[in-house]
Amino acid sequence: MSNRRFEMYQYRQVIHRMRMGESDRSIARAGQMGRIKCGQVRVIAGERGWLDRGLPLPDDEVLVAAFEQEKQHDSNPTHQSLSGAYEEQIRKWVEGSVCMTTIHQTLVDRFGFTGSYSSVRRLVQRLKLHQPEATCILDFAPGEAVQVDFGKGPDITDAFTGQTFKTWIFVMTLCFSRHFYAEIVTDQKVGTWLSCHRRAFEFFNGVPAKVIIDNPKCAITKACFRDPEVQRSYGELAEGYGFLISPCPPRDPQKKGRVESGVKYVKNRFVPLREFRSLADANGQLHQWILETAGNRIHGTTRQKPLSLFAEAERHLLKPLPDVPVEIATWCQVKLHVNCHVQFEKAYYSAPFTLIHQTMWLKATDNAVKIYHDLKLVAVHPRLREPGARSTVEEHLPPEAIAYKLQDPQWCLRQAEAIGPACHQMIQTLFADRVLDNLRAAQGVVGLGKKYGSVRLESACQRALHFENPRYQTVKTILEKGLDQTSVPGDTVPLSSVYTGSGRFLRPPGVMRLH
Repeated sequence: MSNRRFEMYQYRQVIHRMRMGESDRSIARAGQMGRIKCGQVRVIAGERGWLDRGLPLPDDEVLVAAFEQEKQHDSNPTHQSLSGAYEEQIRKWVEGSVCMTTIHQTLVDRFGFTGSYSSVRRLVQRLKLHQPEATCILDFAPGEAVQVDFGKGPDITDAFTGQTFKTWIFVMTLCFSRHFYAEIVTDQKVGTWLSCHRRAFEFFNGVPAKVIIDNPKCAITKACFRDPEVQRSYGELAEGYGFLISPCPPRDPQKKGRVESGVKYVKNRFVPLREFRSLADANGQLHQWILETAGNRIHGTTRQKPLSLFAEAERHLLKPLPDVPVEIATWCQVKLHVNCHVQFEKAYYSAPFTLIHQTMWLKATDNAVKIYHDLKLVAVHPRLREPGARSTVEEHLPPEAIAYKLQDPQWCLRQAEAIGPACHQMIQTLFADRVLDNLRAAQGVVGLGKKYGSVRLESACQRALHFENPRYQTVKTILEKGLDQTSVPGDTVPLSSVYTGSGRFLRPPGVMRLH
């Protein structure tokens, strides 16, 4: 019989017309069934006595049994599905939730399968392996819940800077009235997620009892069907506003289908054919569109205007906003690097050097950054916004690093001036070098005064200057050998003042000895 599928009422009408004496050709001209098909139906009906006008027509169950049996009997026994040889393998793959197109391509690549994709699809349908899952509609009372999600937003080119940046659309939909809040943002960070919640609650002028979300990293650190782990910052926000966090099971977004539809509605109805001069301009247009267009449309499910339904039946059932706004704080775990700083959002904050390589908790608010270790506050800094900015507290650095950092050239000059004029001149000479940075050498010369005293250091510097050798190692050697206690020979002159001309009574160069 033909592969075309006919309903039982069509078979019944054809048999009735045959009982009235109509031919197969006239039935075919009426468009109910082809002539060949009519001939097959006439044979079956005649064998079972259905063409007798004196007998009632059989029930649909009898017709189904007769025609299905005949269809199986008339089917070509020589025709076998090409995918039948791989039935068991296909069954395992389908039970493992493998897509049918992937199954077909794998059969081609692995086994040299020559059949079409339709062959695989028909086999799966015949085995009834690929059955869609049935769902039910979730009902919510007024003020009971909202659903939250992110969606891809438009690319915006700032009219002032000319910079083009990507955006996302934050959407919070009230489950009962379908009234929603939306905002265009530039990222999906924890701080953005929390701030959008605050502005949404202020937009509704109330807080729902439950917030249904997916499993974004800004809200859920570990997605799990039974025991999901909530991000610490989001947990504090929920505690402050008094709502429950209800994450959907992993890979099951149907549990928040209302906000999924809301995101599509914004993307398909608001974003296209609009021009945005900046992020602020985009959000201004979006909020106006929500109150004017989206809020006053007839919703396809409730058949009411979301804004009117919200005002009449849901607004007064939301929890009131707290008297004191909840502090938006971002928590994250950080590790102290060897440079005594932790990194947060491309900025650096110092912590005590004794905690190097230790893991700590960082709490960032709008104006401050606090660092905790074992529940103890160890550092407080102002919040930095510029990438690469650094906030350092001197006490957090190791003593030797602080000493080197504080002993700058001005400090060295002040210490040398207190020791004596020769030492001061010595330090000035070191800093006058145009090739070598002599800061450590100057620090070393000044530091020798702690071991040998200011008087001896002054004498050693005087002797080093006399012999035009102003180096740290020279001064140190003079002090170690006690040469600062010996006087400089009176006939000794600097090398730069030795007469180089010719003279009758000059001694040979080997006779003059400089000490």
